[in-house]
Amino acid sequence: MEEDHILIQKYLEGDEHSLKILIEKYTSSIYNFTSRFIKDTQTEDVVQEVFIKVWKKLESFDMGKSQFKTWIFIIARNTVTDYLRKRKVVMFSSLDKEEENFGDNIEDEIILPDEALEKLQDKEMLNKVINELKGEYRLVLTLHYQEDMSFKEIGVVLGKPMNTVKSYHHRALKALHQRLM
Repeated sequence: MEEDHILIQKYLEGDEHSLKILIEKYTSSIYNFTSRFIKDTQTEDVVQEVFIKVWKKLESFDMGKSQFKTWIFIIARNTVTDYLRKRKVVMFSSLDKEEENFGDNIEDEIILPDEALEKLQDKEMLNKVINELKGEYRLVLTLHYQEDMSFKEIGVVLGKPMNTVKSYHHRALKALHQRLM
């Protein structure tokens, strides 16, 4: 598959098919990302809005400044935030506030390693637990493990310093561990 910057250049030179390839390449990733925050039937509409924004702004994308993958996820994050604001649902910025986790007050139970592995292999359960995490934590886990983004790239998407992203990652893993054990 061609590199993103080559597809963008071809599209800007008039090759409409290159844009189609680019959209197909990122559709499932953007859908998965978006569905972590929008729990209703509006996910597809928000994903469509992301790609409309990409199409409208593609000429202004600076290939020398950032990677397309990072850029598109910034657009997706902003589109999700806009959607949530319009629906008066929890905004990303308010998710920075610390909240007490129910699991903090439950004593640890000893679980055998094979039981823990069995729990981790249950993808549905893992997705449910991830979806219960605070928004920033879900974002970091999704971008890092599903989209293979570095902490630096995630920092660009979230508009946060890399150390903050690392902190979110550490807290997210700790919260996952508490919920799974």
